[in-house]
Amino acid sequence: PNMKKPYTSVQHGFSMRYTVILEPDEEGRGFTVEVPALPGCITEGDTVEDAMSNAKEAIELFIETLKDLGKPIPKDVPVSDIRVVEINA
Repeated sequence: PNMKKPYTSVQHGFSMRYTVILEPDEEGRGFTVEVPALPGCITEGDTVEDAMSNAKEAIELFIETLKDLGKPIPKDVPVSDIRVVEINA
């Protein structure tokens, strides 16, 4: 079932939080989500809700894979400020 869950990942009996970057698709057909603390952990969805739900699942699978490989689980890398710079090209 497609249930909405809090945006956290349970790890050894406690929850972990990860900062994500949510961007509208260039063609306006959905959203892309990137997890800065987990390089390569990127997903998408048709709506913000879908994208965030998919991000939660992607984070959980990414962490599960790291654990299976015996690799350390990265802590969150908070994004404190994002700004857009416009240039003439």
